[in-house]
Amino acid sequence: MDRVVGPWTAGTSYGPILSQTDLYLLNTDLQLNPILEGKLDNQPLQFHLVTGFTTSGSRELAGKDEPATLPRVTQLIVISRLSPWCTIIKKDTGVTIGDVCSAIYKDYTDHDITDAEFQTLNARLQEQVKRTAAANFTQLQGPQAGGAWGYYPPAAAPDRLRRVDWLRERVYFEGLSKDDKYVTSRLGFRAPNIFVMDLVS
Repeated sequence: MDRVVGPWTAGTSYGPILSQTDLYLLNTDLQLNPILEGKLDNQPLQFHLVTGFTTSGSRELAGKDEPATLPRVTQLIVISRLSPWCTIIKKDTGVTIGDVCSAIYKDYTDHDITDAEFQTLNARLQEQVKRTAAANFTQLQGPQAGGAWGYYPPAAAPDRLRRVDWLRERVYFEGLSKDDKYVTSRLGFRAPNIFVMDLVS
């Protein structure tokens, strides 16, 4: 009995997995998984960059093991109009949706904003980033235990500013898209595996 296998089926045995060199030599256009594009109404990807909370609809992330692109690739690069960083996602067996979410979350929460990066912001934006860092820090601490008469000790200020704080209120993943004009203006070159991340509040 023959079984039809969908193009986004999880696993490494379906279709080629292109290396970075293969991708450039073949000049292949990549088709982005509709879940990452945010185009599936029945499976909306809900991804919060501060907490890393990821779901698809009312359940755990559906399709997390599906390939991020067709053909499958060993490396994707994600940039955003809201931040100066590039997130590079690598996996020899082909980058999946789960890999994209994990790499973006780790890149924005594990890395601090450098002093030089912070100084590029004007004073108003610097203050907003500091306030966002304090709010994110408090959110991650969970509910505080109340003392007598409803007294709550003030939360300690964070000792660092993380990349996710730079985004201020725009921490919900909206989707990935291709925008070669923006990529070229930002990086000075374009490639089929560079995508722009859209974020909303």
